[in-house]
Amino acid sequence: MGYILCPRCELNYIEESEGYCKICKQEMMGDISHDEVELCTICNERRVMPGKDICLVCYKEMTESEDASSDMNDGEEQHQVSEDSLNEIDPVSSMDEIMPEINDDIPGSEFQQINEELSLEAMGESEEEEEEDEEDDDERE
Repeated sequence: MGYILCPRCELNYIEESEGYCKICKQEMMGDISHDEVELCTICNERRVMPGKDICLVCYKEMTESEDASSDMNDGEEQHQVSEDSLNEIDPVSSMDEIMPEINDDIPGSEFQQINEELSLEAMGESEEEEEEDEEDDDERE
C-alpha cells in the first residue's frame, strides 16, 4: 500500500485505501473550528485574553509588578511643581528671542550669490540641464 495526497486539501498524505485525511474528515463532520489561536506576546505559551495581546497570567504579573512599584513610590517623597514656580519662568514672547543674531560678516553681493546657489529654483534648473545632457549623450550612443 502506498501513500497519496488527500484529494480534498492536498496537504496531508493518506493511505490509498482512505478517502480523506483525518483533518478533512473532522472538518466535514464539523468537529474543528477554524479560529486562529493567538498566543501571548510576552510568554508565547498561552492564549490571549479577548481584546488583549497578552494572556491572563502575564497580565496578572504585570499588574502585580505595577502595584509593587507604586507602593515603593508611596514611601518616597514626590516632587510636585506648583503654579507659582511656573509663573516665575519667562515665556518666549516672540521669535526674536529664539532667533540667533546674525553677523553681517558676509557682504551683500556674496550673500546674494550664495542665496542663488542654494535656491531650489536654481537647483531644479541645474537638474533639468543635467537630464537634458544625459539624454543627448544617450542619443549620441
